[in-house]
Amino acid sequence: MPIQKSMSSSIAVIAFDRISPFHLAGPCVVFGESHPGCPTFDFKVCSAESGKLYTSGGFDIAVHHGLSALKKADIIIVPSWRDPDEKPPSALLKALNAAYARGAKIVGLCLGAFVLAEAGLLQGRTATTHWAFAQDFAKRYPEVILDADVLYVEDRGIVTSAGTAAGIDCCLYLLRQLHGSQVANSVARRLVVPPHRQGGQAQFIEQPMPKSSADSRLSELFDWIRENLHLTHTVDALAERALMSRRTFTRQFKLLTGMGCVSWLLVERLAYAQRLLELTSGSIEVVAERTGFGSPESLRLHFRRQFGIAPSEWRKQFRG
Repeated sequence: MPIQKSMSSSIAVIAFDRISPFHLAGPCVVFGESHPGCPTFDFKVCSAESGKLYTSGGFDIAVHHGLSALKKADIIIVPSWRDPDEKPPSALLKALNAAYARGAKIVGLCLGAFVLAEAGLLQGRTATTHWAFAQDFAKRYPEVILDADVLYVEDRGIVTSAGTAAGIDCCLYLLRQLHGSQVANSVARRLVVPPHRQGGQAQFIEQPMPKSSADSRLSELFDWIRENLHLTHTVDALAERALMSRRTFTRQFKLLTGMGCVSWLLVERLAYAQRLLELTSGSIEVVAERTGFGSPESLRLHFRRQFGIAPSEWRKQFRG
């Protein structure tokens, strides 16, 4: 669900006692700081608690805004939570519900998903959280459709992300919705992070990804596919190009990207379609051809299914 852009979008971040400095810093560095070429935001850090807030890093912070800052915020971010076993303040839960009811986008980063679930905002929705807490989350909130493999997910105006660094991925996703890929990519470069990481949490669970000669072959293959998205690609043909059997190729591909080859191709084609819609004036037919969807109908179908909006409307949102 794309965010309706305004001259200065209002963003509120919820701080709390014993907050992780890193979790708070992610939204602050993306939205609270000035970046060349990026419009400024009406950015506020607020809290349901009064007085100084102590961080898990051994220092304290002073927050100058209370929950009244949520009343006019376009986006509200809960950047984790101190303890999944502790119920958040009822005033905060009520404020989040009221904000969502008036049309604000609500975001729960990492353990912030627990806060959104306690508020009842995730019932019947797809959500994610840090993989280490996913099993506990699923038991507590069986009414939530948990997808523990993704870095972030949005469902009808509610956004949740995986742990720690995935919070920055999610903030860049929100920035892309607000001001397009060019601005989001520019901010990502300044932060020295990828504009969009492929795959999901599966690649970070338990053990690091294996390193082998197959990794470099697949890395070269990824580059070639991105340069040739207009072509028809099959798993067998790509496996042959990577000098692997189909079985080995599909296994290595999943290890490196966190998803299957067909799903990865769709993500790449949709991302390229977004860039073309935002940065060029070519017709939908041309965009469909250059991205390998084959027909405008196929492009419209997958684009709307993924982003909840038609390609032509996306172009109107982000051009100019």
